[in-house]
Amino acid sequence: MGGRAEGIVAARRDPGSGALVPLGTVAVTPSPSFLVRHPALPVLYAVNEGAEGRVSAFRTAPDGDLEPLEVRDSGGAEPCHLAVVPDGRHLVVANYGGGSVAVFPLDAEGVPGERSDLVRHEGHGADPQRQEKAHCHMVSPGPDGGPLLAVDLGTDSVYRYDLDAASGRLVPRAPRVRTPAGSGPRHLARHPDGRRCWLVGELDGTVTGYELTPDGALHQRVRVDASERVGHVQPSEIAVGPDGRFLYVANRGVGTVAVFAVADERPEPVAEVDTGGEWPRHLALTGGHLYVADERADMIRIFRVDSATGVPEPVGEPVPVASPTCVRP
Repeated sequence: MGGRAEGIVAARRDPGSGALVPLGTVAVTPSPSFLVRHPALPVLYAVNEGAEGRVSAFRTAPDGDLEPLEVRDSGGAEPCHLAVVPDGRHLVVANYGGGSVAVFPLDAEGVPGERSDLVRHEGHGADPQRQEKAHCHMVSPGPDGGPLLAVDLGTDSVYRYDLDAASGRLVPRAPRVRTPAGSGPRHLARHPDGRRCWLVGELDGTVTGYELTPDGALHQRVRVDASERVGHVQPSEIAVGPDGRFLYVANRGVGTVAVFAVADERPEPVAEVDTGGEWPRHLALTGGHLYVADERADMIRIFRVDSATGVPEPVGEPVPVASPTCVRP
């Protein structure tokens, strides 16, 4: 919200150098703060993060063009994250301002239908300014049909749900997972082994490691600082490298990407790389490169990731993009 652009911008990526050539705005849509692709169809989904939340669907073309398909009411204010379940039959949305999780059935073309469920979280956290009520920040479907995890910054919780495929309704699994008080959990990253995940605390600047059981239960194992820098640290995105050896955390405020080795239970700091801005809101790994979207510096920064050490090295000049909040290969 309050961004300086018109919608979704496409760019052509050079797989060798990692360079991006912007192609311009391909969809004019309000505040598309998070994007996700359908796992099997040429469809892109965006949340429209406003006071009256919306979800937009677009058919994608090889040249980067987007054809509008449908717009749906998200059921809550400020939707900030969304995901498609692995079988491609439902879209799940996190409403930050509404403190809720919404479900939309997808037809054979990937078009979202009328909302099939809306579950509201209740409660608050230790921070009276940021945790005065529930603020759902991320939804993470189980990769193998396991429970959906819904990360709620406002209640210091991770909720677990089973999705009934026939009805499109969420069935809660109790109890919810309580994170450390005041941590403000934002996003989580699952390890390819299916047994581990890591959760960033936006409010306390931490990374918490969990053992993930088949029923979606999270058992806390370790907790470390998200940054070794002095200053304001407000983590945003977290991602595991494709080979599962390294963990990457974007830190707003200090403007860094921290790299951790995760061979053992405790994440071990490997490097912390300056992004060239102060507000890296999102990052994505693809083809040996790391792309960092800095919302306030109006740029995408490109890094080449050393396959042996996991350390990103900047390449080329930053790509100008107005107030980017998500970068999606």
